[in-house]
Amino acid sequence: MAFALKQAAAQTVAAKAIGRRAVVVRATKYDDELIQTAGKIASKGRGILAMDESNATCGKRLESIGLENTEDNRRTYRELLVTTPGLGQYISGAIMFEETLFQNTSSGKKMTECLTEQGIVPGIKVDKGLVPLANSNGESWCMGLDGLDKRCEEYYKAGARFAKWRSVVSIAAGPSQIALRDCAYGLARYAAIAQNAGLVPIVEPEVLLDGEHDIDRCLEVQEAIWAETFKYMADNNVMFEGILLKPAMVTPGADSKAKVPPETVAKYTLKMLRRRVPPAVPGIMFLSGGQSELESTLNLNAMNQSPNPWHVSFSYARALQNSVLKTWQGKPENFKAGQEALLKRAKANSLAQMGQYDPSNESAEAAERTYEKGYKY
Repeated sequence: MAFALKQAAAQTVAAKAIGRRAVVVRATKYDDELIQTAGKIASKGRGILAMDESNATCGKRLESIGLENTEDNRRTYRELLVTTPGLGQYISGAIMFEETLFQNTSSGKKMTECLTEQGIVPGIKVDKGLVPLANSNGESWCMGLDGLDKRCEEYYKAGARFAKWRSVVSIAAGPSQIALRDCAYGLARYAAIAQNAGLVPIVEPEVLLDGEHDIDRCLEVQEAIWAETFKYMADNNVMFEGILLKPAMVTPGADSKAKVPPETVAKYTLKMLRRRVPPAVPGIMFLSGGQSELESTLNLNAMNQSPNPWHVSFSYARALQNSVLKTWQGKPENFKAGQEALLKRAKANSLAQMGQYDPSNESAEAAERTYEKGYKY
């Protein structure tokens, strides 16, 4: 009996020791840098320029203004973006496609240098795109974990300091539990790998606008995917102080007849975030997801009418670039005008991040929707 008690006591001590060791789960050489980088990106009045479209998607944008999809044309357009004077006042980070990370401008300067000179942190898209999820209702899963550690190391050497991985959740297609779980676990593994390479991971389980669902159904699915995502990030020992989130706003589906004002979008979206996102996370950088330039800015402004536990800002692609492309039109004489269009949209969203946006000077074009069903980067 005494022996059994001693053995049980020894096992209890051993279990407690294992428990104590389990609490100290991670400490990489990049921890302080990750926190510093995330804080710099999540700085007052600034947000992210998402210019990480794949070459194919960038080509579609160029073709919409009559330009051929060539490396030179893609470089010229991306050069227009990164060399915009004064952009750093409103933009704290820029997500690039791999081609751009290693590209030079026409003058021979690295694209990354153009950004860092303005205090803009270079970022990199690291996922390999969406493919059909077997045995699902037309849902998708995201590729790219194979070799991600080595790629992240190379991206860090090239000057990138944060990363982005976009996976998607389709309300119109379910979503199924297996799709939610795969999306969340893939994001968690990516986040852990990126942090160990010195890159702040942007975590993006995009709930697509596709569908006729109402805002309550969107809230339900958003809460489900973020619960899964944070569970798996915790399991993978991801440091929450060194990540940024890129959620979709909580809105009705694109084909829903029930339209809601910005105040309602803000109410539902902030409700979801408060229920699911720890205050340790430094920044929420919303995607526009096919909303118009005006709509995405109005919604962001509504969310910043009172203090939030996190920096609530933007990481827009189409909602920053739509006016730029239409103004530039691929013509050298419109290069500066295109940059001015970018600066206008960046400033508008900067003001919205601080809750000070005034839409009275917006053009009718800003209200044009950029939604594309089943959108792919």
